[in-house]
Amino acid sequence: MTGIVDAHHHLWVRARHPQPWIDPLTMAAIDADFDIDDLAPLAAAVGVTATVVVQSIATEAETADLLGVAAGSDLVRGVVGWVELTAEDVADRIDRLRAAPGGDRLVGIRHLVQDEPDPAYLDRPDVRRGIAAVGAAGLAFDLLVRRHQLPMAARLARDLPEVRFVLDHLGKPALDGPGIADWGRDLRKLAAAPNTTAKLSGLATEMRRSPWAPAHLRPAVEHALQAFGPDRLMFGSDWPVSLLATAYPRWVEAVAELLAELRDADRAAIWRHTAGRVYRLELP
Repeated sequence: MTGIVDAHHHLWVRARHPQPWIDPLTMAAIDADFDIDDLAPLAAAVGVTATVVVQSIATEAETADLLGVAAGSDLVRGVVGWVELTAEDVADRIDRLRAAPGGDRLVGIRHLVQDEPDPAYLDRPDVRRGIAAVGAAGLAFDLLVRRHQLPMAARLARDLPEVRFVLDHLGKPALDGPGIADWGRDLRKLAAAPNTTAKLSGLATEMRRSPWAPAHLRPAVEHALQAFGPDRLMFGSDWPVSLLATAYPRWVEAVAELLAELRDADRAAIWRHTAGRVYRLELP
């Protein structure tokens, strides 16, 4: 199909924004710079006409640069950036980003909760105050959590119904391990909050087996469809991180195979409409 929205990808130029999380030995495939000129031909070849670029490091300077990329691109229609959630002036920080070039394309905020050592991070009053400010600014909040953090995310979504929450990578399920039933249970608890949606993204990199096939991902995708329904799911590539497991076109083909039995309207929701609605994108 055409008109696909890739609701999750990254861009980085390490001379400006180092990526210390990239291990050059185990992550050699992404130990490089990736800019919009690298993504554009890949996107065009598979029918992607709009994207959302997502922060990769915890700096507002990176967010400002991503907004600048969006300002000069017909492809990047949204930016999920970063602000310090525990700062007293979260609203002012968001306003400054919106005043920067491309600031009208700021559509969400994300924090790397998966790396937080505090097991109750999303329960903290200072963090919740910051997330509430994100929602009050009309922005979505992306939940980057590991599967054991899903119950905490569910409490957050329930307690802040005015905020639109987007779960990245389905909460990183154990695709080839015994924990998928527990993950599915916790995913349904999060999905019980109507202000939540989720991305079909980042799943191939969670596979411990190689090579992988779409059939290996089907249990997780079926759990997500049952929990959220197509109208609350969106497609994302997680490029270039996805290169650790697969090429861009192969991921698109895998998702197409996994969604093949859905109705046309349901597939269109996942490929395009959910992301457009939740992130409030101006789509081509």
